Amino acid sequence: MDHYHTWFDLKPGIKDTDFARNMARYMDHLKDNRLIEGWRLTRRKLGFSPPEWGEFHIVMETKDLAQLDAAFKHVSSRREPVESAHFGINQHVRNLKIALYRDFPDEHRHEGEEKF
Repeated sequence: MDHYHTWFDLKPGIKDTDFARNMARYMDHLKDNRLIEGWRLTRRKLGFSPPEWGEFHIVMETKDLAQLDAAFKHVSSRREPVESAHFGINQHVRNLKIALYRDFPDEHRHEGEEKF
C-alpha cells in the first residue's frame, strides 16, 4: 500500500467543519471511483508537531503507484464532477507539504541475497 500524505493549514476565515465536509465529498468521490483505497483527515492535537507541518493532515491510501497516477489523471482532467469537489478544498488550503510513503517491508521483499 502507498500512502500519500499532505500537511497544511486552512486559510484565514475558513470554517473547519465546512472544510471537513468538502474534503469528505472529494475523497469519497475518489474512493467511489476506485482511484484510492481509503483516506483519513486528522488535525494536530495539543500543538504536538513541528509548526511548519501544518495543523491538518490527510493521508490517502492507494494499492500502488498506478492507482495513484490514475487518481492524478482523473483530478487533472479538470472535468466535472471532480473539478468542483477539488476546488471546494484546494482553494482553502495554504502551506501545503506533501510526502509519499509505502508499507514496509515490501510484500515482494526477499532476504538473504542482499549486497548492501
